[in-house]
Amino acid sequence: MSSDVRRRPITTSVHGISDSSSSPSSKTDPPSPDFSFNNDFNRNVNEPIAVSHRKPNGENADRRRSVMQYAYRPCTPAHNRIKESPLSSDAIFKQSHAGLFNLCIVVLVAVNSRLIIENLMKYGLLINANFWFSSRSLRDWPLLMCCLLLPMFPLAAYIVEKFAWTKRISDSAVITLHIVITTIAILYPVIMILRFDSAVLSGVTLMLFACVNWLKLVSFVHANYDMRLLVNSIDKEKEKSASSSIEYFYDVNFNSLAYFMVAPTLCYQRSYPRTTCIRKSWVLRQTIKFIIFTGVMGFIIEQYINPIVRNSRHPLKGDFLYAIERVLKLSVPNLYVWLCMFYCFFHLWLNILAEVLRFGDREFYKDWWNAQTVEEYWRLWNMPVHKWIVRHVYFPCLRSGIPKGGAHLIAFFMSAVFHELCIAVPCHIFKFWAFLGIMLQVPLVMLTDLLQRKFQNSMVRDDF
Repeated sequence: MSSDVRRRPITTSVHGISDSSSSPSSKTDPPSPDFSFNNDFNRNVNEPIAVSHRKPNGENADRRRSVMQYAYRPCTPAHNRIKESPLSSDAIFKQSHAGLFNLCIVVLVAVNSRLIIENLMKYGLLINANFWFSSRSLRDWPLLMCCLLLPMFPLAAYIVEKFAWTKRISDSAVITLHIVITTIAILYPVIMILRFDSAVLSGVTLMLFACVNWLKLVSFVHANYDMRLLVNSIDKEKEKSASSSIEYFYDVNFNSLAYFMVAPTLCYQRSYPRTTCIRKSWVLRQTIKFIIFTGVMGFIIEQYINPIVRNSRHPLKGDFLYAIERVLKLSVPNLYVWLCMFYCFFHLWLNILAEVLRFGDREFYKDWWNAQTVEEYWRLWNMPVHKWIVRHVYFPCLRSGIPKGGAHLIAFFMSAVFHELCIAVPCHIFKFWAFLGIMLQVPLVMLTDLLQRKFQNSMVRDDF
C-alpha cells in the first residue's frame, strides 16, 4: 500500500556542509565557522506534514516520529527579518487589538460593579418613578397641545411656497411670510413653557421638537428660495443643463414635505436614497437596546449624579479645592450619561427611525473619538446639524462676502442660541451658561488648531 507521506530531503548548507539523510556527500566538506542558511531549509522545515489515515495507527505514529526529526532543528534560524514590537508607534495600527479591548471591558465592568455596590450600600436604591413620570407631568397638557400644533407651521410654509412657485405673490411677500412663520414656530413653544409651570422633562422635550421643527422649516424655505433664484435666472442658456434636475427635484410636493418632517435629517430635498425593505427583527433588537440604555442612563442620574449634587455646597461659596473635587467626582457619571445619550439618540433612535422610514443615508455621526481638534470634533459628532449649518449658514455667509472666521463665529453663535433655549427655557434659569459654554469653543478651536499645526502628530510616541 502506497503511503501519502510526502517528504523531500531537507538540505542545509553551512558554507559547503549539507545535512541530508539521502546525500552521500554529507560528510565530505569541512565545516565553516560562518553559519548562513539557505531558503530551502526554512521552506522545507515549515511544510505541513500530511499523514495518510489508511495506514495502521502504529505505522502512522512511526512515520510521524521519523518526520518530526526534520522539523525545526536546533540549528534552524529563529530570527529571519527586522521586526518591530507590537506596541511600538510604527506597528501599533498594523494589527488587531481586540484582546486589549476585551481586557479594558473586563476592567471597566469590574471597577464599575464595585462602585455600584458601594453606592447601593451607602445610599440604598434611589430609583424614583416620579422623577420621570409624575402627576405633575399629567398637568402639562398645554405643552402637549403645543407639540401637536407644531405641524401647522410646515403646512403654512407649504402653502406660501405653492403661491410663490405659481407667482401669485411677490418674492418680498414670500420672504416676509416665511420670517413670520419661522419666528412664531420658535417663540410659541418658548411662551408656553414659560407661562405654565411644567415639568423640566416635558419642557425639554417640547423645546427639542420645536428646535428640530424650526431647523427643518428653514431648510425647506431656503432650498425652495434658492431653486427659484436658479429658475428665474436671466442666463437661461447657462442653466439649461440644470433646469431639468431643478424642475424634478424642487417641485413643491406635499408628500415630500411630510416625509421630510419625520425623516432623520434636517436638510430638505425632493427625494432621498431609500432602502428596499424594513428589517422588523432588527428594529426589535435596536428597540430593546434603546430601552436598556435609557434605563442605564436614568439609573446613573438618580443613583450617582443626584446624591452628589444634593450633598454638595454652592461651588462659589465653599472651599475652592472642595469645588474641584465635586466637579471631578461628577465628571465620570456625567461622561457615562453623555455616552449613553449619544448611543441612544444618534445610533439607536435615529437608526430605528431611518429603518422604519426606509431612509438610506444613515451617516448620523462619524468617528468623533478620533478628532484631533475641537473644530474636527464638532464636524464629526452630529452630522445632521453639521450638514444643516454648512448648507444654510456657513456657505451662504461665504457667498455673501463674510470671511471664513466670521462664518465660523456665526455658526457657533446659532448653535449657542439653540443650546441655551433647550436648557434655560425648560429650567426657567437664564444664566447663559449654555450659551457661554458653546461660544467659548471658538478660542478652543483656535488653540487646538495652533497646537495641531505645531506638533503635527496626535499620537503619543515612545521615542524617549
